[in-house]
Amino acid sequence: MSLEQTQIAPETVKEWNVEYERKTPQEILQFAFSKFERIAFACSFGAEDVALVDMIVKIKPDAQIFYLDTDVLFPETYDVIQKIVDRYHPNLIQYRPALTLEEQAAQFGDELWAKDPNACCNIRKVEPLTKALSNLDAWITGIRREQAPTRANAGVIEIDAKFGLIKFNPLALWTNDDVWAYIKEHQVPYNVLHDQGYPSIGCKHCTRAVKPGEDPRAGRWSGFAKTECGLHK
Repeated sequence: MSLEQTQIAPETVKEWNVEYERKTPQEILQFAFSKFERIAFACSFGAEDVALVDMIVKIKPDAQIFYLDTDVLFPETYDVIQKIVDRYHPNLIQYRPALTLEEQAAQFGDELWAKDPNACCNIRKVEPLTKALSNLDAWITGIRREQAPTRANAGVIEIDAKFGLIKFNPLALWTNDDVWAYIKEHQVPYNVLHDQGYPSIGCKHCTRAVKPGEDPRAGRWSGFAKTECGLHK
């Protein structure tokens, strides 16, 4: 689906962003679901995303939620996925890479993530995401402006030029404290790695705990000039 096919002018999206800039995440979500039938939430099961699951199922219980199972997630991530399923019974869809880890190793060599993380992310994340978004007009993410310099200008509603969709970022203006206050208030299940120095959690081979004072995403692809997997930039 292309932006042209949604028949929504870029100027309209800019107006929406201005109008909803200071609205609550719930108001942004309600607007998103009122405007688009073919919309889904891309969930990584990080702190922001479990908070959004809690909001979304209360607003639209049958909303489509999908996640990318790269086959190399932390055991703790699989644990929180099961807790979310047990708690909320969401309309959850799993997308996996076209290549198994064995097939990837046979084609590109062992431990591609250590040699060429961009190529590994493309195979195990970007390609499955592209498939997940192929039949949508809009998608919802948990990105926040303060997470990284690459996200500092994220709008609450914006055009995703990479995928040709409308992108909703309901938590764009939230702080880390806002996220955790919501999780605690609503007793939302979360990944226990967050309590062990992992503010941002990706695949187990490419994520480490961060040290005091480090950027929250410093633990992602440590040792490489890389802070994004290609899903948002």
